Amino acid sequence: MATPTRPGRAGRGANQPDIAPGLPARDGILWNLYPAALYEEAVRRGEGQTVAGGAFNAITTPHTGRSPNDKFVVKEPGSERDVAWGKVNQPLSEEHFDALYHEVAHYLGKRALFVRDLFAGADPAHRIPVRFISPSAWHTLFVYHMFLRPTDAELAQFRPEFTVLHAPELQADPTRHGTRTGTFIAVHFGRRVVLIGGTRYAGEMKKSIFTILNYVYPKRGILSMHCSANVGQRGDVAIFFGLSGTGKTTLSADATRGLIGDDEHGWSDAGVFNFEGGCYAKVIRLSREGEPEIWAATRMFGTILENVVLDPATREPDLDDDSITENTRASYPIWCIPNHVPEGCAGHPQNVVFLTADAFGVLPPVARLTPAQAMYHFLSGYTAKVAGTERGVTEPQATFSTCFGAPFLPLQPGVYATMLGDRLARHGARCWLVNTGWTGGPYGEGHRMKLSHTRAMVRAALDGRLDGVPTRPDPVFGIAVPGAVPDVPAEVLDPRATWADPARYDAQAKKLAAMFRDNFARFTDQVGEDVRAAGPRA
Repeated sequence: MATPTRPGRAGRGANQPDIAPGLPARDGILWNLYPAALYEEAVRRGEGQTVAGGAFNAITTPHTGRSPNDKFVVKEPGSERDVAWGKVNQPLSEEHFDALYHEVAHYLGKRALFVRDLFAGADPAHRIPVRFISPSAWHTLFVYHMFLRPTDAELAQFRPEFTVLHAPELQADPTRHGTRTGTFIAVHFGRRVVLIGGTRYAGEMKKSIFTILNYVYPKRGILSMHCSANVGQRGDVAIFFGLSGTGKTTLSADATRGLIGDDEHGWSDAGVFNFEGGCYAKVIRLSREGEPEIWAATRMFGTILENVVLDPATREPDLDDDSITENTRASYPIWCIPNHVPEGCAGHPQNVVFLTADAFGVLPPVARLTPAQAMYHFLSGYTAKVAGTERGVTEPQATFSTCFGAPFLPLQPGVYATMLGDRLARHGARCWLVNTGWTGGPYGEGHRMKLSHTRAMVRAALDGRLDGVPTRPDPVFGIAVPGAVPDVPAEVLDPRATWADPARYDAQAKKLAAMFRDNFARFTDQVGEDVRAAGPRA
């Protein structure tokens, strides 16, 4: 293990131990640079463009989203029996991984490198040290934003538990390396190594660590969750489950509540803690009026923008322009949000919100769930894949993502569902389903829920103002829909009433209900009768 010099300087040369197995320390390795130096290096190397206001814009084409079909887990004795093998966790042999590791180490060994040591997990009792090694300054700045920054004293004693070798320009050879294409994200739990290459999309670095934590934390008695979290002035904690594009970042960045984190959290015996130290927000059509905190962050020095179109003369970002991708992003440290929670930790949640972007225009905009319904909808994980988040997705597609995070779950879904159910029962959290998707018709005909209405509904739910409001059961899904919500028109609460042709709504609802039942069939022998009966009615 190499001992880093004072952060911001190069390592001391070849007499040091390897920075990773097969990757010796040498001159030209820059250890733990701070943002200003990384920004300067990224500009000097021509890795992107400076933006009016001080952000840095990188273009990652042709990969402007994750490549889930190019992600692999190494089949090795230590984890083989635990991993849920299949389309999400595609197996890669140890022989292929060894060949790929040798290729990556050889490639990186010939280049100037940045090493950044960081923590994942805000709770000091549970944090995991991770080392990132990359030839790219802006990617190193990205991980600095996204994860937790050690102090100088901690850096001097840093020992990585996992290492990420990042080679964005290197293409794999499927014949020699067992990959599907030249792109690869390969996770080896036994050797605690991740290899990433063939893609410049920075989200692969973030989500590879999430995959690791989803393996490690449940084994340590901690529920890992694809959710944002915030806390009210009374200390009441809320968590928001949902896939990209459903509103986790937007709804958790609420000026009236403290932001714990916008995407990934653990739920331990002590409460909720953020996995990260930053935010990775979608910024397509972001407005200063609708999301002022996030909008302001896109104008701050050092913020990383991905695939945002700039005015060629003024370098002002055009957040309405989707000509590169719908999946435009901004990465910034969490302290850019004024009301963030510096510790990244809080108590046990009083409210659990499942966010869905229903492309069918069927689900109500807000509904209270019973404990059994909460388990049903957690295992179902219904939403729509939003255009641009994954390669090849150009418009919303209905999907069921178990536990609202299936692409990142190495273990069997029942592991996460059981842990959530136990915590809901133990702490008595209220559960809500919130549809941030379409109303008045399906995608292409209706329109997305107004953000102002969704914010009003969520605030009312979290503040307890819906507790005494009369409800009606949704005729198809049986969930309890409030009859009134402050600052929300009554007609918005009844999705059928928003359609010009109620008969077409009925047909769409029947179609979606059948999809729910077909999807849940794989879980029927894993849950009790109360959960099986909590789905949509025939």
